[in-house]
Parts: sequence; C-alpha cells; structure tokens
Amino acid sequence: MAILSIQSHVSAGHVGNAAAVPALRALGRAVWPVHTVLFSNHPGYGRVRGHVVDPAHVNACLEGVAEHVDWPQREAVLSGYLGAGGTAAAVAAAVDRAREGRPDLPYLCDPVMGDTGPGLAGPVGPGLYVEPDIPDAMADRLIPRATIAKPNQFELTLLTGRRCDTLADVIDAANALRAKGPSVVVVTSVEVPDGPEADGARCLVTDGTGVWIVATPRLRFPRAPNGAGDVLAGLFLHHWLLDGRPQVALSAAVSGLFALLAETLRGGGCELALVEARARLAAPDRIWAPIRL
Repeated sequence: MAILSIQSHVSAGHVGNAAAVPALRALGRAVWPVHTVLFSNHPGYGRVRGHVVDPAHVNACLEGVAEHVDWPQREAVLSGYLGAGGTAAAVAAAVDRAREGRPDLPYLCDPVMGDTGPGLAGPVGPGLYVEPDIPDAMADRLIPRATIAKPNQFELTLLTGRRCDTLADVIDAANALRAKGPSVVVVTSVEVPDGPEADGARCLVTDGTGVWIVATPRLRFPRAPNGAGDVLAGLFLHHWLLDGRPQVALSAAVSGLFALLAETLRGGGCELALVEARARLAAPDRIWAPIRL
C-alpha cells in the first residue's frame, strides 16, 4: 500500500516531500511523491533557484500515477505546499480520482501557507509566505475534501477567520474548521498563554468526541530547522492509519518528531537529521502522552 504525497521538493535540505518522504519510508511506508515546486533549497537560506511547477504538469503527473499498474495499492493522499493556487484544483482532482471505488480513502491536507515568528513576515502579509490566491483555493477546494486537516495556529486563524488568543479560542476554531469537512483537525504551534503545559511546545487534536494536547519541552536551536511540520504531517498520517484514535496518533507522531529534533540539536546542524534519527522515528526514546482537555 502506498501514500500519494503532493508537496514541494528541494534538492538540498529537508522540507515538503524532501522531509515527509524519507520519514515515511523510514517507517516502512511506500510513497509516490509528486512535486509542486522544484527548488534548490528552502527559502530559509535566502536565495532560491528553481521554479514552481505548472499546475498542468502537476496534474499530468497525478493522472499518470493513477494509470500506474500499482494504483490499486493506494492507501491515502497527503498534500502540503502548493506553490500556485491553480495546483489546488489538481490536488482536488487527484483526491477525487483516488476515491473512485474507495470513497473513504483518507486525505490529509497540510495547509502550508504561513506562520508567525521572527523573520516570517513576507511580501504578501505578516506571516503569510504563499501567493495571495492560495488561502482561498485551499479553503474552497481542499479543506472540504480532507479527512484530516493539519494547520498551525496561524493557518487555523486564516482558514476560519477566528482569533486564537486563548486555548478555548483555538478549540472553537478547530471545531469551526471541522464543520467545513475534515473529521479530524490537528493544530500545531499552539501558542496561547493558558491551558496545560503552556511553557511547552504544544499540538492539539480534536475529532468531535474529545480534545487532546500533546506537549514536549522546547528545544533551543541556534537556528531552528525547517520541515518539522512536514515530517509531523507524515508521521501523524502513518500512525493514524495504524490506529484511528487521533490522540494515539498525535502522541506517537509528536514523540517521533521530538526524537528527530533532539538528534538534530545534538548534531549541531540546521537541517533535520533524518538519516541519523531514522530508527527513532518509529521507536522514540520517550512517548509524550496525550492530555485530555
């Protein structure tokens, strides 16, 4: 069984498919990557060479994958950074195609659009680092099709139009996003002053039956590595396919990601240590338990 992963690709570094694909393969998953951009490196280095892949070419690749002899082995679809608003239509068509004869086939939408923090204000708005037509394309075409949505807190606000100043606000916004289609909503980078483990790095998940937080200590990097969210999306999908309880999947995913980040910090690099930590993605040193709210 294979996961169709539609995300960015960089030649050097680990973001998008260059992060999620090796993580999933380290866990024993077959992956079919389709790239939405082809960049030399992620923009965190400043200058980038390469290009956004024309949405028509993305669509052609996705159609070709569906014509492949192994297409019956499809298990789930994962999408991330789009590069162009028109790529949302290609992703939506791919999800619909994957669900032909299998209407319950899972789709995880990671609406990669922006974040908050130093240096992340872009030319199209504070914290937004994608083209201005992408948020509407994401909201209109992909979120309604998603089984799982994985926004960070900034993206959750963008998709729902709701302020997230308190933990109750985040939960309300997550439920508002669930009302738009996804059964499960995972919120990363939960940065509000209240609730349990407020000093930790927190992720939240809800499926309508409950709300849980998984928190870890904050790791202090001289320069934080990019791609952690892309790895987390892949890890969560992997574990959710094994056990459909979202709190269990989030606990396992966050624990694997923390092990990866700890190894990255030990190595002193600014790129995720996916090779060095590949064994600990599946068997982390510590499991961070979910806290029910």
